[in-house]
Amino acid sequence: MPLPHRGRGSRVAGSRVASTSLPRATAHSPRRAGRGAPSSSHAQRLTRRRHSSEQVPPGPEPQADFRSGKWLQERAGGDARDSRQAARAEMGSRHRICSQEEVVIPCASDNDSGSVDLQLSNLENIKKDPSSLELTDSDISDIAGLSRESLTESFRHLTQKGPLSEAVAERLIQSIQEVFDGELQSELEKLTFLRSLSSLSRTLPYDETTESFIHSHIADIVRILNMLVEEEPVHSLFSSMHREVFVTITDLSYQDVHLLFGSEDRADLFSLITKSIITLPSVTALIQLQEIMPSGPYNTECLYRQTFQAFSEMLQSFVVKDPHLENLDTIFKQMDPWLQSTKDHERARATASMAQVLKCLSRHLSLKLPLRFQKLGHLVALMALLCGDPVKDVAEEAAEGTHYLLHITLRLKCISYDKKNHPSLRRAMKKCRELLELYNIKRFYSCPFKIAQVFEVFLNSNELCQFVMTTLDSLENLKHPCTQQSAGELLVTLVKNAESRFEKVPEIMGVICARLSIISQPRVRQQIINTVSLFISRPKYTDIVISHLLCHPVPYDRHLAELWRTLEVELSSTTWILWRLLRKLQKCHNAPTQEKMAYVAVAATDALYEVFVGNRLQAATFRLFPQLLMTLLIQIHHSVGLTMSDVAIPSGLYAEQEMSSEVTPLCFAMQATKTLLLRTLCWQEFNIMEKNKGWTLLEGKECHLQGVSLLANALLERNHLLAHKVMYLLVPLLNRGNDKHKLTSAGFFVEREGIKSLLPCIVDLLRETDEKIVLLAIQILLQLVETMDFTTLTAMMKTLFSLFGDVRPDVHRFSMTLFGASVKSVKYTDKKGVENQVLDSLVPLLLYSQDENDAVAEESRQVLRICAQFLKWKLPQEVYCKDPWYISPSEAGAVCTFFGKKCQGKVNLLAQTLTFSKNAKLPIRRAAVLFVGLLLKHMDHSELKMKGTDWIKNDLRDLLSDPEPSLRIIASRALFRVHKIGAEPDPRQSGLRTLMGCLPT
Repeated sequence: MPLPHRGRGSRVAGSRVASTSLPRATAHSPRRAGRGAPSSSHAQRLTRRRHSSEQVPPGPEPQADFRSGKWLQERAGGDARDSRQAARAEMGSRHRICSQEEVVIPCASDNDSGSVDLQLSNLENIKKDPSSLELTDSDISDIAGLSRESLTESFRHLTQKGPLSEAVAERLIQSIQEVFDGELQSELEKLTFLRSLSSLSRTLPYDETTESFIHSHIADIVRILNMLVEEEPVHSLFSSMHREVFVTITDLSYQDVHLLFGSEDRADLFSLITKSIITLPSVTALIQLQEIMPSGPYNTECLYRQTFQAFSEMLQSFVVKDPHLENLDTIFKQMDPWLQSTKDHERARATASMAQVLKCLSRHLSLKLPLRFQKLGHLVALMALLCGDPVKDVAEEAAEGTHYLLHITLRLKCISYDKKNHPSLRRAMKKCRELLELYNIKRFYSCPFKIAQVFEVFLNSNELCQFVMTTLDSLENLKHPCTQQSAGELLVTLVKNAESRFEKVPEIMGVICARLSIISQPRVRQQIINTVSLFISRPKYTDIVISHLLCHPVPYDRHLAELWRTLEVELSSTTWILWRLLRKLQKCHNAPTQEKMAYVAVAATDALYEVFVGNRLQAATFRLFPQLLMTLLIQIHHSVGLTMSDVAIPSGLYAEQEMSSEVTPLCFAMQATKTLLLRTLCWQEFNIMEKNKGWTLLEGKECHLQGVSLLANALLERNHLLAHKVMYLLVPLLNRGNDKHKLTSAGFFVEREGIKSLLPCIVDLLRETDEKIVLLAIQILLQLVETMDFTTLTAMMKTLFSLFGDVRPDVHRFSMTLFGASVKSVKYTDKKGVENQVLDSLVPLLLYSQDENDAVAEESRQVLRICAQFLKWKLPQEVYCKDPWYISPSEAGAVCTFFGKKCQGKVNLLAQTLTFSKNAKLPIRRAAVLFVGLLLKHMDHSELKMKGTDWIKNDLRDLLSDPEPSLRIIASRALFRVHKIGAEPDPRQSGLRTLMGCLPT
């Protein structure tokens, strides 16, 4: 007997012998209106065919011919690689007896060819403007190269028998009930039960008693079927029990009694019977097993093919009358793991079964909204991957199934698109035609990425994500039949064509990162990385991809490091990608201070290091060098002294993985900074840092900013313009993590005129409480003081004046230095505008020349000289005397005489000096009081008396109680001079008395 022809509607499994004692009735006209299907329904005709015992001679073996549409050899899904040749020879007779039953093979009509011809020969009549394209089933047929198959009877008309009598039905119910209440012992009892249940199912359309009985005992039926399958020997086929179970389930399914859907126990039964047939050994192994262990009169190979066909027809029965595709969803859930099996014969059976289901569905598809098939993208991906299977039988079965799946997909999209999306559907249909016209049909179905191109046109974002996820999953098992290269090409093609339509990019990235470690082929690894590159280069996904990649343990393993290093991105996108990665780090610096460092900051730093090492983004690295250097130096500053325990690591990120104590936030920041300099050809600067232990300085708490200054000077020495653009806007902000970094970043690409506009912001830093910030601000302003406009300059001088006498010696000293530099930089035309400020600085500078800190005193004298030059004064040499005034009264007197002659408004000068009598430092208080006493000699007594002397006396009296004797003595002398001035007669009064004495009385 020849092999049954797959795809021609053969019902081998459904054909039972007439030797059973049970009557073979055919479904008849329903007795109740609206109950069941009409007598001529397709389901009833299928039921009649299942119980036919007519024997049919075989037809000729079909040949592979794409043009005729019969290129797929129609098989029953067996392990063709092991048994095809043996089966053809052994099954070549026109009649074969399996056991004592006749093998019944219904004949298929010629028009049921299962064509997969996509030559689109009739497309010439359809080419028209897209706006005029009408979406009809005929259009779909044109696209798919498959006319919609009619539901006309494909089999010979069979002799119908009348319905079962009530007496027979009652006997069947009674026998079945006995099984529920008892046990099944022999194989004959089991087969009798199954056939009784099958025969009884045909009375459902017209017998209410039968309906009530079966529906009330579904749980019992499921239990018995489960028991029958479990009792069958594992991995063997010595009886027809499996086949009979499948046929019985099919009979009930056509009567809307679904034994495998709706509850957990039914799903378990579905899983069990699927496993029981898919996991059978290959046909060759079954034949060998029969030779070793003969069991019964069954021919194992023949019985296997009948059983498998019965299984396939059972699956088909589930989708015949399912308008919402829920049953297809359930079937696919069961078949999914077997479609991805590493065993060839299991994968072949699953693929053949799925192809049969899809073919049946394409013929009888009756869609109603809402559609409930949730895994279209997953199914398309699996079928496309299987089309590239190295096992020929699997690839051919998958190709046939994919052909019908395309037809189903087109119809799904036509019904699911609303009127608003009608134009986009028309465009999609047109694109589909154009793609299919490009390909040879045979090669089209053997090339997964070409299949992806066509299906991508119609899949929505969720389905596209399923497609990608499934393709990635297929890479996990290195023994998967779909070569990794084909899967990689499919993935890149799909993402490249539809990269803007994905919604589950984080999930896709998660799968990619998980799969990288198991993919060994370099070309495939690069294809996977190219997929990431496509996503990350789209502005819509850049931040999503970067955020996901930064949520991995640092230091990155070699797989993730390779991903960062080998990103393949178009030149136009490189700067954007590097900038977004940089901004992730900058945002951590700008955020409010937290107890712990953000993990993203450490991860982004490590990612930057890997990008620099890979050097794929070299042009962008040069372009963003100022921002990169600034941000990394800030990260170094924040990282000094921290360990990973000071980082807010997300829970579960490291699991049980122990982190080395050598891994610190600082080490990531340092290696990224070094690599940045090397990749941007700053070899000289790198050498300077290395020779002068600059890297060690950067890592230290106390000397960190010295390291930064060293790097700044190295850049200044080698690249003056770059240094001005970068370091002198960078340094003052290194230990601040706020919005001012944005302002600093903005200054990296501006010329010196642009820098001027930023100077007020740097001047504001002089008021900071952090000494290092103030000192570094002074250092920068010293370099830029000559570029300042007059307004900024005068504002800075006022701020610096307030720092004279600062308790921080270095701030005190360098504020005077910058003040002197400011005086020197004043333009001739602006001198009048700052003259008063210079005059106001004289007394403080003069008094601080007496400071106990020699550096401060010396700087005061130097700046005093600059101010005198500005005023065109020539200071007496005594000003530069380093001895304290109180031990050199003559020198102090000379200085005071000079200032007494030069300065106008001596009362104001006296008042300014008295403010320093309250200074915290004894030398400054002593010098101030001494200066007041000496200055009184040069005062206009009349002017002083006019303004009063009480305010002077009060300040001096307070000093008489000072614990320092020398100060008390100097204060008492000054107070004596004030009293003396007060006791002297007013010259104007004595002149008046003389005049009055001369008048006659």
